Amino acid sequence: MEYLLTLEGLWSLLTLTALEIVLGIDNIVFISIIVQRLPEHQRAKTRTLGLSLALIFRLLLLLTISWITHLTQPLLTIQGFTVSYRDVILWAGGLFLLAKSTVEIHNRLEGDDESLSQKLGSASMGAIVLQIVALDLVFSLDSIITAIGLVDHIWTIIIAVVVAMLMMMAFAGIVARFIHRHPTLKMLALAFLLLVGVLLVLEGFRIHVPRGYIYFAMAFSLFVELLNLRMRKKRSVVPLHEPYGSLENPDLRLQQDAKSSED
Repeated sequence: MEYLLTLEGLWSLLTLTALEIVLGIDNIVFISIIVQRLPEHQRAKTRTLGLSLALIFRLLLLLTISWITHLTQPLLTIQGFTVSYRDVILWAGGLFLLAKSTVEIHNRLEGDDESLSQKLGSASMGAIVLQIVALDLVFSLDSIITAIGLVDHIWTIIIAVVVAMLMMMAFAGIVARFIHRHPTLKMLALAFLLLVGVLLVLEGFRIHVPRGYIYFAMAFSLFVELLNLRMRKKRSVVPLHEPYGSLENPDLRLQQDAKSSED
């Protein structure tokens, strides 16, 4: 613990915390989408329960460092390509995200309102929590392995993970409500999850694509859509009708007089 009081320790803690928060963006988006299938009074409880369990499992993973590092060891070799447990986990998580995002997009575009309401009411809270925990472990796997490689002090990693998870708990509800109010943002979020799914599959094949590219593309799309929302909001404002005497255009007054005489 004395290491955390040094300048190097504080810098390592800030760096790892920022890394965990940034890598948690895709997790927040996934949670925001998936909890919409639950009744409104269960959503906040489900988010908190899912993230709390995910935090517990993350900490348990950190306490078994030797097992985590063993995940990168070769499991089998197929035509010169070595497959590890990490690769299998990333493939499974990526394919799940691709399938889940595709189904959600189909339901939003092709499903009618009645079928959507039935699916919303039939969602299981336990199943949602399980998906949150499972996907969180997939999302956090690489960040935990990277953190172990960067820092030798386990308490630094634990504190960074806890702080990042608390930030996710604080903002997951805000993000979920914001996405739910704007259907176009929900489609952007699902597209983002599709990209993350492809990214996980590629990483399973040792094809590293910096997530900064994905985050930049999503941030740019979000910026453009926010501009569109602002423009639509301005257009939706209905101007007050001007009194007849205040009309400055005489031609417009003549047109209104002619229309009233025809009536």
